[in-house]
Amino acid sequence: MQTCLLVIDAQQSFALRPYFDPRRAQLWLQAQNALIRGCVAARVPLLRILHSDGPERADNPFARCSGQVRAIDGLEAFEPAAEFVKSRHSALVGTGLSVWLVRHGVRRLMVSGIRTEQCCETTARHASDMGWEVDFVSPATLSFDMDIPGGGILAADDIVLRSEVVLRDRFATICGVEQALERAVAAG
Repeated sequence: MQTCLLVIDAQQSFALRPYFDPRRAQLWLQAQNALIRGCVAARVPLLRILHSDGPERADNPFARCSGQVRAIDGLEAFEPAAEFVKSRHSALVGTGLSVWLVRHGVRRLMVSGIRTEQCCETTARHASDMGWEVDFVSPATLSFDMDIPGGGILAADDIVLRSEVVLRDRFATICGVEQALERAVAAG
């Protein structure tokens, strides 16, 4: 069973958002980079998924012409087996990713990147529904605090925990970096 790593939306666009938390991002980068290095060492294919949407204007950090739809500063450099650009939450919608995965015999996906509860979780659910085994590598996903309707803040740690709870044993195996790497190597 071949495994590959999806590095979803790990792009500079997010560093320009008002909710971006450099402290959380640094912790995430440590885990994300360890996962990337481990996959490179184990010869696990890495796929880069970028997000581009909204008006194609230089002041939109998610527009390609902005120059921000690129690897986020500090991300470990890697040569992707393939790169896809999406405009929806799931990396499997409109990108050709599913065709690439089938053609290459991929059976398990390791999900990592930015944002835990949005593009990472949505891709994990979608991939599971399409028949792939999914390892959701929580430490290698990044989320941010969110405003609660009616007032208050939902902490990023609580958002990540919620994603783990709803994905676990239904859509994905929740993994740390080392566990995900061990599972990838064991799967071949």
